[in-house]
Amino acid sequence: MRSTAPLIVAAVLAATALTACGGGSGSDPDTVRVAYNRSTDNAIRYKDAYLTSVKKQFEAAHPGKTAKLVPVQAQDDDYAAKIQQMMRSSRTAPDLVYEDTFRVRSDIEAGHLRPLDRYLTRWPEWDRFAATARQAARGGDGRTYGVPTGTDTRGLWFNRKIFARAGLPRDWRPSDWGDILDAARTVKKKVPGVIPLNVYTGKGPGEAAVMQGFEMLLYGTGEDPLYDPRAKKWVTGGKGFRDALGFIRTVYGEKLGPDPSDALDPNINTRVATELLPEGRLAIALDGSWMGQQWRRSGGKPWPEWSSVLGRAPMPTRDGRPPGVVSMSGGWVWAVPAKSRNPGLAFSFLRTLQTRRNAVDWAVLDAQIAVREDVAADREYRRSMPGIDFFTGLVRHTHYRPALPVYPQVSTAIGTAMESVTTGDASPARAARAYDEQLASITDGAVTGGSG
Repeated sequence: MRSTAPLIVAAVLAATALTACGGGSGSDPDTVRVAYNRSTDNAIRYKDAYLTSVKKQFEAAHPGKTAKLVPVQAQDDDYAAKIQQMMRSSRTAPDLVYEDTFRVRSDIEAGHLRPLDRYLTRWPEWDRFAATARQAARGGDGRTYGVPTGTDTRGLWFNRKIFARAGLPRDWRPSDWGDILDAARTVKKKVPGVIPLNVYTGKGPGEAAVMQGFEMLLYGTGEDPLYDPRAKKWVTGGKGFRDALGFIRTVYGEKLGPDPSDALDPNINTRVATELLPEGRLAIALDGSWMGQQWRRSGGKPWPEWSSVLGRAPMPTRDGRPPGVVSMSGGWVWAVPAKSRNPGLAFSFLRTLQTRRNAVDWAVLDAQIAVREDVAADREYRRSMPGIDFFTGLVRHTHYRPALPVYPQVSTAIGTAMESVTTGDASPARAARAYDEQLASITDGAVTGGSG
């Protein structure tokens, strides 16, 4: 069956003007307000188009009811701050909100979100979600506070044309961190003018640096390297932590990565996707499964040759020890704020979002890794993106960030440590010691010694 997604984009982009963020849920029982992020790199506004299509479906199925879309134009960190501010008051709280999974637990603990179990138990589609996905928005009280839309995985993208010029293999598959650095050094020597390797770093890129850069390294150094779930304590900066910082220091100290001033720019991920990779200026990128959405015909940077020019390889563990491969996964959920005036109507809109047809369309449009069994088995989904099988295969090797309220603060501390070694202001050992001091303060001393 041919996808309806391109039709959605074409039709709605031509006809839709969305209301800017403002106002609150109010007391209108017939209106559901849906808040979501319109990222600054979302040039084609496909999320606007998709949600406008869902809005029309919802209003047709619920006569007399209205869905008001509330896009928030901001980078992810600023979006999260704006949404949290809105959810503090019943006057400004939306009825449905799009949340990054790593922020859900802190918003639960802050009292911003409403448990959805009473609705989920009466919703047959909930049984189609993978068990791991259903944990994504579960609180410490065992209740569920959100419905996931998909997940993602991460690996190494590499430019086969640049590799050919450098004499590197077309089917490159590094077995450890040393292989990655050696390939980057070879590119630097044999293909001048090209950035050999991008690893996100520092405070500017935020969670993109921490999760896609540092934690892709850290989780390849040993079991539970960031948080010990048995001891219920955060792990201090041991050898694995220092080695991950050392890798980043090598990349930027040997000038194998972008200039630090560019690497620390909050918009570096946009540049990687829309300039550096498609323009052949970057050889290797440690990045996510969603990248291809930018390069499709309907994307922000159409690049018809990308599927043949770019290769994909799993990120290896530090020294190649089993399982030999590492990935990190995240994703987003739809949640109902605790101060929503219309939670029942909000869940009705969520159900419309999660019809099988809409779930498939969203997985295709947003280059998501499916979390529903029926979507994962869908032929259209399986054919939607070159490399979808590769990135889906990484799920069995993937890790998830600790879903705990203090994680965003821990993430900020990691970003600070990364930035200090990127700029050369601190050695990995010194940056790790500074991190340990911050970690003890953030967690009220709930720390345990690092190893790795």
